[in-house]
Amino acid sequence: MIESPNSSGKAAVLAAIEANREFFRIGGRDSVARRREMLRRMLGFMEKHKDEVFSALNADLHKSMYEAAVTEYLPACDALRYLIRKLPQLARPKRGGISWMNFPARGRLVPEPYGQALVFATWNYPLLLALEPVAGALAAGNRVVLMLPEKSQRTTQFFRWMIAECFPNGEVIAVREELEFDEILNEKFDYIFFTGGEAAGRRVYERAAAQLTPVTLELGGKSPCIVEKGANLSLAAKRIAWGKFMNAGQTCVAPDFLLVRQELKEEFLVELRRWIRFFYGEEPVSNPDYPWIINEQEYGRLAKLSENGRLVAGGERNPDRFCIAPTVIDGIDWDSPLMEREIFGPILPVIGFQSAEDILARLLMRPKPLAMYCFGGNRRFRRTLLDATSSGAVVFDDVVMHFVNPELPFGGVGASGIGAYHGRKTFETFSHAKPVMYQSTLFDWPFRYPPFQGWKLKLIKLLTGK
Repeated sequence: MIESPNSSGKAAVLAAIEANREFFRIGGRDSVARRREMLRRMLGFMEKHKDEVFSALNADLHKSMYEAAVTEYLPACDALRYLIRKLPQLARPKRGGISWMNFPARGRLVPEPYGQALVFATWNYPLLLALEPVAGALAAGNRVVLMLPEKSQRTTQFFRWMIAECFPNGEVIAVREELEFDEILNEKFDYIFFTGGEAAGRRVYERAAAQLTPVTLELGGKSPCIVEKGANLSLAAKRIAWGKFMNAGQTCVAPDFLLVRQELKEEFLVELRRWIRFFYGEEPVSNPDYPWIINEQEYGRLAKLSENGRLVAGGERNPDRFCIAPTVIDGIDWDSPLMEREIFGPILPVIGFQSAEDILARLLMRPKPLAMYCFGGNRRFRRTLLDATSSGAVVFDDVVMHFVNPELPFGGVGASGIGAYHGRKTFETFSHAKPVMYQSTLFDWPFRYPPFQGWKLKLIKLLTGK
């Protein structure tokens, strides 16, 4: 990878932000053709420099080329291709309904950009979770300030290079050390898109509220995974092991804890251990395809968490690499430190249960998760789970894969986030659907004008049932 351009400094970044404000202040708009050209430049750069992408993700998170391609590069390219292909249709005004009181008017919904969007990227999927919202904001006609994560330094360097090459006119501005977290929030933006932890998300929400700035918050949370009677235990264990330990568990939508029917638990744990060995071998910490923890601080936090409960799989650690093997822990209760907050690492606590009613009651007492997963269960149980609980998404007999479906919006609810994106929803998130009404001048209903007497009064009494 070539060296990224030198930081342009705080003053230059603030001047570029102000220039984009001025662009919208004087009525500037990027045509659909120009937006598609910007997206094509991004896609072309990604395709030309995919080896540098893989190198950066390996340097930051020790992702293998295969995992980097499947979880970041290919979904990011697919998101760009989707927007390039669909943008003329997405940006076209839509017909809006008209009430009888407005007849014979015509209504339209015209998508317009908010203006300047602030996008906070995050370190666990530093390519995909930055590029997709940036692409959506550009597709909707916005200009973008991208706040890059500090922890994934090589991918941050790659983004600086890409933005310098693809956006020499400042349509996208990269920021890291030029402005601190609180400094960037002092600036006035027209939309804020944040991906990260709940504590930082609250700070973003508070500062946005002070300026009445609309937000999307993608926050994560403790996503439960239920294994109930009727589940294919081997397939469930295979999919859970993949979804949980991909990216060393540093995935916001990964299963955070397991709820397994007590009579199935021992057999299920046998299958889970088998699939972990199949995926990562007898020594995962030496496996070149197994990712590492992002830094020493996160490694220390996770190492301490892994000392709770009864170890039933994994537990090996390599402090020199910040690597923790896929770890499964039994003997956990609802008050364990492992159940206090999102684990965000390769540790999977297991809780056995006897009663489906008890599990549902427990879940209803907890904050709303980003996802809820369920393997097995009869039709009544699944219907109750779907109707009685609230979560960003519900997935039956799989984990994580809903994230890559552009036809299903992705986002949280309550403590797990506000708003959603992916596919069409990404464009809609960064667009204001402006209602426009065209009223006829050939006819004018007299009933709305005073004086309100005679037939008008009789009509309104008839309509209101008085």
